[in-house]
Amino acid sequence: MSAEAKSGVLVGRFDHALDPKKRLTIPSEWRAVMGCPEYVYAMPDRKDRCVNIVSMSEMDVILGRLREKALFNPALGKACQTIGENSELLALDSQGRIRVCDRFLKFAGLSGTVAMVGAVRMIKLWNPASLAPEDDVDQTALDKALEEAGF
Repeated sequence: MSAEAKSGVLVGRFDHALDPKKRLTIPSEWRAVMGCPEYVYAMPDRKDRCVNIVSMSEMDVILGRLREKALFNPALGKACQTIGENSELLALDSQGRIRVCDRFLKFAGLSGTVAMVGAVRMIKLWNPASLAPEDDVDQTALDKALEEAGF
């Protein structure tokens, strides 16, 4: 993985239409930051009606946390099963397109245009109607986010 991929962050917003096969292209800038992956993981967000796209390296961080816990912990085993059941491994084609399953598209209300939002360590797929317009800045939300992050 390049130094850029290790230190880069996923930022910005791209509104793209799903193609007729319901595929979505991950912008080349983001693919570079993610280390030009062959695969990414998709999972519904735990609190919001969006789908998270997580790189292989970020998933390795999550798996590292799981490995620190007891291997035969029944609650952890059930949690891992639930996470696995609600995740999918997506291959990127040569043009950087992915096909998120219909169940996740339905969960997030994604059809037609999808707002792809860089969330520093992952990509969030939103129904554009759920967000402020692309050409607007929500200063109140930005202030709250920066405060929460300790800036």
